Amino acid sequence: MRWWKWAILVIVFLSAIGYGVLSHFMGGPRDVYGFLRYALPQWHRGDLRVGDRAPNVRLMNLDGQTTFYLRDRIGQRPLVLVFGSYT
Repeated sequence: MRWWKWAILVIVFLSAIGYGVLSHFMGGPRDVYGFLRYALPQWHRGDLRVGDRAPNVRLMNLDGQTTFYLRDRIGQRPLVLVFGSYT
């Protein structure tokens, strides 16, 4: 029964070290919490291949207020999608 206590202690210790390393690389504990709470459950492998049509997603316009669907803009004129933050 005593080895269970050591196993639990090692798991807690390694989890704390992992959380600390993630906090360092991601900018802080709040960012790690947000990643684990919101982003991680959304991860999955997609099934898109080269040449497939883009999925119809709702996107934010440059003004930051209005949204539009991708299907409404495809084929009208060149469309540039920027993913990420440059602030």
